[in-house]
Amino acid sequence: MAPMRAPYWGPPIAVLPLLAREEQALVDVLTGLDAEQWAAPTACRDWTVHDLAAHILGVKLGRLSRDRDGYRALEPRDSPEAWVTACRRLSPEVLFALIVDSTAQIADHWGRLDLDEPGESLSWAGPEPAPRWLDAAAEYSAFWTHQQQIREAAGVPLLDAPEFRGPVVDTFLRALPFALRDVEARTGRQVAYTVTGASGGRWTARREADGWTLDRAAPTSRSPLASVTTDADTFWRLSTGMLRPADAEVTAKGDENVCAAMLGLRFPEVGSRP
Repeated sequence: MAPMRAPYWGPPIAVLPLLAREEQALVDVLTGLDAEQWAAPTACRDWTVHDLAAHILGVKLGRLSRDRDGYRALEPRDSPEAWVTACRRLSPEVLFALIVDSTAQIADHWGRLDLDEPGESLSWAGPEPAPRWLDAAAEYSAFWTHQQQIREAAGVPLLDAPEFRGPVVDTFLRALPFALRDVEARTGRQVAYTVTGASGGRWTARREADGWTLDRAAPTSRSPLASVTTDADTFWRLSTGMLRPADAEVTAKGDENVCAAMLGLRFPEVGSRP
């Protein structure tokens, strides 16, 4: 199977150097939590910090079992709630030890793969098989988002450095072509999404004969069909359902329906509250 053409989702995102660093940052946070912080509610579903840490562990172990070890059990099917519920029997100390034991295995797994090859489809990016680099970037972005939710619930500083947050913003924007799939426009029309600050940048989607493509660049058109501008913190919260468009500080110009589609961009894998 041939790799997907690059313009559909834009150029590759290099997250391999960050996977282990993000994991270590999570371990560092969990090390210092007291019982009250472990029990604190998060913005993810109705889960506590303990629940969310268990979910992260489950995602990692599932990835390693399925993709590294080739073990594909039929049951239970996609059931994060069942896993999290079962893990409530584990003390924070036991859960933490399991998380530490799994550290670096995900980064090692991705490092052994050809990330330019196509993998599975991603629900938020379209029905076509996505390149593995996009899957890896999505996994990093989900882990980073969950760590942010843990940090926020525990009352510790967020992992907001541009080197960590920038790739997440970039990854979430790769959903833009799929978010625009029902927008009809003549070939060549463009829409622009700008995320301000050191973690941001500019992304332009262009209508082609067979759909929308994405590029990390400013629009070449002086009058794009629509444009949206916001800051990085607002953007990742919007994209994960933690913030409603009506409550967000954004600047939207142009076709109202297209702006609504752009602001409706979602990265569902992180399981935020609706």
